[in-house]
This record gives sequence, structure tokens and C-alpha cells, in this order.
Amino acid sequence: MFDYIIVGAGSAGCVLANRLTENPQTRVLLLEAGKKDTNFLISVPAAFYKLFRTKFDWNFYTEPQQHLGQKKLYQPRGKVLGGSSSINAMIYIRGHRQDYDTWAQLGNEGWSYEDVLPYFKKSENQQVFKDKYHGQDGQLYVRDQAFPNPLTALMMESAKGLGYPINNDFNGSEQEGFGMYQTTIDAKGQRHSTARAFLKPALNRPNLQVMTQCLATKIIFEGKKAIGVEFEQGGQTKIEKVNREVILSAGAFQSPQLLMLSGVGRGQDLQALDIPVVHDLQGVGQNLKDHVITSIVMSCNQNITLDTQATLWNFLKYIFTGKSPLASNIAEGGGFIKTQEGLTASDIQFHFGPGYFVNHGFDNIKGNGFSLGPTLLQPESTGEVRLASPNPKDAPRIDPRYFSKEQDIRTMVEGFKIGYKILTSKIFQPYIKNNYLPQNELKTEQQIIDHIKSYLQTLYHPTSTCRMGNDGLAVVNSKLQVHGIERLRVVDASIMPTIVRGNTNAPTIMIAEKAAELIKAIT
Repeated sequence: MFDYIIVGAGSAGCVLANRLTENPQTRVLLLEAGKKDTNFLISVPAAFYKLFRTKFDWNFYTEPQQHLGQKKLYQPRGKVLGGSSSINAMIYIRGHRQDYDTWAQLGNEGWSYEDVLPYFKKSENQQVFKDKYHGQDGQLYVRDQAFPNPLTALMMESAKGLGYPINNDFNGSEQEGFGMYQTTIDAKGQRHSTARAFLKPALNRPNLQVMTQCLATKIIFEGKKAIGVEFEQGGQTKIEKVNREVILSAGAFQSPQLLMLSGVGRGQDLQALDIPVVHDLQGVGQNLKDHVITSIVMSCNQNITLDTQATLWNFLKYIFTGKSPLASNIAEGGGFIKTQEGLTASDIQFHFGPGYFVNHGFDNIKGNGFSLGPTLLQPESTGEVRLASPNPKDAPRIDPRYFSKEQDIRTMVEGFKIGYKILTSKIFQPYIKNNYLPQNELKTEQQIIDHIKSYLQTLYHPTSTCRMGNDGLAVVNSKLQVHGIERLRVVDASIMPTIVRGNTNAPTIMIAEKAAELIKAIT
């Protein structure tokens, strides 16, 4: 029998598996529905989008979005050791100080910025900055772009020319400004997922067992106490029992899904699906938040973008030196801005890529291009995750309700206007063959709104569906224990009370670092 069963070997699960098995007396089972992370493409940063819609991706879609012409939007999630950290763009951003102070102000003791900073530093193996904001002794490689495209520096110069500051460290004293993104890429130019950084060093520990291709189907309860996990492996249903705790680290879509399949959630919804109610917890699957991005794209008149760099020479340079365009994470740089006066922190983030990045990279566009995407950081629109059926193999119903709040589209319009100025400034004119998206300058606000909605996509940051807090719609407390249930925690991005201002992988790792210490404190 195991002391802990962790469901999901993703960004949080791999960290937990490492930290909890540091004590040789603690036995841990890590269950992962996907396969091992041995595919070569996983290690190549510039190939991340080629993993979408493959066996390494859950390949989810939203429900038809009312405010986007009933479109269903693609939602990739990692189905492999490392989870989404094995298929993401490897950007290391922590969020803004205010994000975590807000969590604490909402009644979550121990989650202010000063409280969580040590856990960011604990995991960080920072290759550049050596100051009070960073750690150098952690497992996770964090470094500058190994081989940045020259167009990314032009983006920074263009933003500076429009009056925006240059920021060399978005994770330091100030987030606002434009600069290069640091990445979770190792010294060899390879992706440093949590599977590589945290799980791999722990695999030889006799007290850790990792089981892949195991789909968790139900948490086993004795009354309101979690005592094990039911899962399917190779067509067989199996059960493993636990001495101490079951820990859900399946992500913002599937942690609430498994809770609901197990009878923990909105009682009225569970009864409608003939699922016995173990505990009526109204907040499960509610409060879904996500970041959305739209496209501003220029065709380039020179063969210098990533679109034409997949050559044999660049492949050999990558293999032998790690310094090649293939070591690019594509979204090499960007920035954080406030679109209106009076804001205390940024409400738009930009992602710049020296390539055609449209429709998640699925469109096979010929030639060279470069892209800048405004991203909505603090959406007011709130969605939900619900069960489609009692069958664990059926994808959950994901309804972010994008743009259901008018302010979200207004903020995106301002972000688009600024982004268009940056990408069409005098600095970029020598490199522009023609406008690709939009094809012509948009003259009216309605034209901008139509463009934003036509090319809107997720930035892959779903959060908050098992929200931490103390009110009636909170799912976990400040120790990440599920309200009303014994021996059950949720540890992943779903516990965020509010979505952070920035990419969510680093914050998810931080959550797991802090959770591991909370768990160890009571054992």
C-alpha cells in the first residue's frame, strides 16, 4: 500500500513525486494516463506545436462559444509524462506580485507574494540572474534565449520607440515593459519539462512507482474519506489503496472531472447523471479562467524567420551545439502593458514570434512571417467544466464563455491597437512584404472586434476550477485540502483563486513546491 497516490504526472505531479519521495520511508504511486516522454520532438523547443493533436495531447475542444459565432475552440493539454510542460512553449513567467497578494487578501493565508517567492526560488536553476528574486540551486533550468532571432530584438526596439520601457527580467522587481522571455530549456538546448527536471532524477528511488497509460476513473471513498484510486490499465480496472492521501494533479479540466466522476461536486448535476453524491460541493468545475490571444501577422521579405529554418545544417547545429533556430521556443519575446490609466498592474501581455503562428501552427503557410499576439491577462469572463457523461473516457464539457463580459473585448481592442503599431513601425518596414493578418489596416473599432474574434485562440492557461478559498464556491482550503473530504487534496493550476498575470507553468510548479511542504508538515 502506498502513502500517497498522485493522479497526473504533469507540471505539478512530477514536482510532488520528487519532493515527497525525498523521504525514503514515504511510498508514492504516480499515475499518468499518457505515455513516457521519449519522443524526440518533445525535446526540441521549436517543435512544440507539432505535438498538438497527437497521442501526446488530450485534444480537447470547448463547447460552442456564444460570443464567437458558436465556434468550438481547440484546447491542447499534455497527455504524457510532464503533462503540458512537455508540449508548451517553455516560457518562464511567474506573474505579478499583486496576483499573489490578492490570493492572500481573499483569505488564503500563506499565499502572498512574499510567502510564495521562496518556492519559486526553490525550484529555479537560474542561469543569468543572481539576486534576491532568483534561485540557482533548483532542479529547473531557467535561461535566456539560446539563439534568438534578430526580429525579436527589433520588436523590443519598436516598443521602446513607442515609449515602452525595456525589461530584462519580468520575474524581478517589475513586470511591466518589453523584453526577451526566459525559458525552461537546458544547457543542451532541450526542453526542460518537469518530467526531465523533477521526475527523472527520482525514478531510481525504490519508494516511487510510476505507472503510465493508466486512466484514473474514480476516487474510492469510505464515507467522506479518500482511501484509494480506481484506474484502467490495458483494458483492466484496478484499484490501489492509500495510507495517507490521494492528490489530484490532473489539471484545470481533469481534476474537477475526476472529482465529479467520484461524486464530489454540484449535487444537482451529479444526480442528473445518476452519479451517487459523496459530497455536494458547488464550486467544483466552476470559476474557469483562461488567457486568450489573437493574431497580428506580417509576411516577411527575407528568409530569416523560423518558417524556413528547418534545414539539415540547422538540425546538425542543434544536435551538436544546442545553438540553432531549433532551440527557439518560437514565442521568444514580448511585454506587459497597462491599456488604461489607474491600473496597478498590466492587463495585456504580448507574445512575439519570428514566424507565422496562426491557428496554433496548424496552417501550412508558405514563406516567412512574424507575429505579435495581444493576450488578455485578467479576463472578467468566467466559465465552467462539467461532465458530459458518467463515462471517464468522455471528454469533459469545457465552456470558458470567452467574451461573455464586455470589458474583455474592450481591453483586447486596446491591446490590438498597440500591437499593430509595434509590428508596423518604421523599424519593421524594411522587413515587411505585406500585411498577412489583418490584410489591411482596420479603420473602425468594429473591424478590430471582428478580427479579434475571428482569430481568437486560447493561450493554453486554464485555471481556477477547484478554487482555493473559504466561501461557498471554494473547493480547497489554503492547505489545498478538499472542503468536506478527508485525505484528499488538489495540487495544480485549478486551485488558483484568480488567474495570474502571465504564463502559468512556473506558478503551477510553485504551487506543487509549496504543497509538498504542507504535506510533509503533517506526516
